[in-house]
Amino acid sequence: MTVREFAEDVGDAVFERLGRAASHMQEESPLPVDVLESDDEYLVVFDAPGATASDVQVNYVDGAVEVRVDRFREFREEFEMVFPGRGLKLDGRAELPADAVVDADEARAELRDNGALYVFLPKDESAGTDVDVTTPEDDEDDE
Repeated sequence: MTVREFAEDVGDAVFERLGRAASHMQEESPLPVDVLESDDEYLVVFDAPGATASDVQVNYVDGAVEVRVDRFREFREEFEMVFPGRGLKLDGRAELPADAVVDADEARAELRDNGALYVFLPKDESAGTDVDVTTPEDDEDDE
């Protein structure tokens, strides 16, 4: 083995380890997320680059939207992986406001071409906490 071949082997090994470290760091970092609110619903937007609809799982648990993305790398004939830097398992969680009441059964998710995952959660007005307020005088009027 020549010095040049040795240096290339060491360089390749270091490059691959850096790629795996970058991939691991990406898998440990939560997906970036925005939570928006309108009069009728909440919109939770996750960045899910490289995902397909079959890669994505969305759940509503304890007042939060949880997302799991299991991506796959495409096999490219005549190419070998040099730098595996993209994480394959990505997670995200977005807490809704503490007073949010949603109809999780009516929630829907859309994966856009740009890699953004939109999760729509309609507000549930029927589950509101509106309480009629009366005064003692109101009770006396009823008698």
